[in-house]
Amino acid sequence: MTLLDHETQPLEQWREGVMTLMRVSALVRSSQLCIFEQFCDPGLGAPLHLHAVEEVLEVMQGEAEVTLRGESLTLRANQSIVIPAGARHGFRNIGRGILKVRATLAAPIFEASYDDRAEQSRRWIP
Repeated sequence: MTLLDHETQPLEQWREGVMTLMRVSALVRSSQLCIFEQFCDPGLGAPLHLHAVEEVLEVMQGEAEVTLRGESLTLRANQSIVIPAGARHGFRNIGRGILKVRATLAAPIFEASYDDRAEQSRRWIP
């Protein structure tokens, strides 16, 4: 049994104005899930990208415009969306305060390929 103390886990800056807290991953011996939270300044978030696995994106605080397969919708606190494996998606903070989202991926590591070639593909592993 592994107790996770999220108070001691570090925040990482994934891009300007976007901080990430990796809560569950292969680092803590997860074999099927990656769960992380992101804190995004107004106007910022995640550019269009895709994952090889299914993802649940939940808005914990604030308001986000989510783009999924070319369609946009607004998510508010306590709303979530299931993003199918391989589906292009992204989100941005459309509120005035910090946007807090929680993402759950059906894999123990984070991997993403971005549409914007200037955005480096990211593979988060311990």
